[in-house]
Amino acid sequence: MTASAADTVCRVMVFARAPTPGEAKTRLIPALGAAGAAALHRRLVMHCLGAATDAQLGPVELWCAPDAGGPFFRECERRFGVSLRSQGQGDLGTRMQGAFDAALARASRAILVGSDIPALSAQYLRDADRALAGGDDVVIGPAEDGGYVLVGLLRCDPELFRGIPWGGSEALAETRRRIAALGWRLIELPALWDVDRPEDLGRLPEEMRGGSTPAAGGAGDRSESGTPRNRGGLS
Repeated sequence: MTASAADTVCRVMVFARAPTPGEAKTRLIPALGAAGAAALHRRLVMHCLGAATDAQLGPVELWCAPDAGGPFFRECERRFGVSLRSQGQGDLGTRMQGAFDAALARASRAILVGSDIPALSAQYLRDADRALAGGDDVVIGPAEDGGYVLVGLLRCDPELFRGIPWGGSEALAETRRRIAALGWRLIELPALWDVDRPEDLGRLPEEMRGGSTPAAGGAGDRSESGTPRNRGGLS
């Protein structure tokens, strides 16, 4: 941590993709259609940014994919007063590592959270920060599907993110093993659910449904390049 990092105690980073129809929330396209899935993704990102800013832990950064130049991200910047950063290239672990390296150079602790978590609240983020402030090296918010929706760190090591099976249900279990191998102290928050599959839609609060109507057909859970989408709340 640099000397200037003392100016900020905690930074909150939200990872989000642009709500582009056909590219956002592709596993929901069979139920909602491409436009409906993208619209839901937009509402979920706004919800997570609202929770992050309401928590009042410190500066909030929106880490954008594929880059920070789209109109949706600029709208988020105006509405929530967040700063925009591009996630860059590489797998999810590489992008998370880069985000933490940048944040921990300017703050004593950092929290990274996904953008598709209906139950995320300002209090949940405050609980994560409290764990780090109390001396835990890592705080994790587990996801019900075996990944995680939040990770907070006092320090970062490349081994925490390198080679994690992000597309499967073992991401959290493998991360726990890495933390134990590093000898770091871990605390876990209550598990939350994220919106990944059509069966998750019935759990959405009414205010997040936005009048979306089911649609037949869709692209399944793969991108246009044929690669699986990440699971576990982070993107």
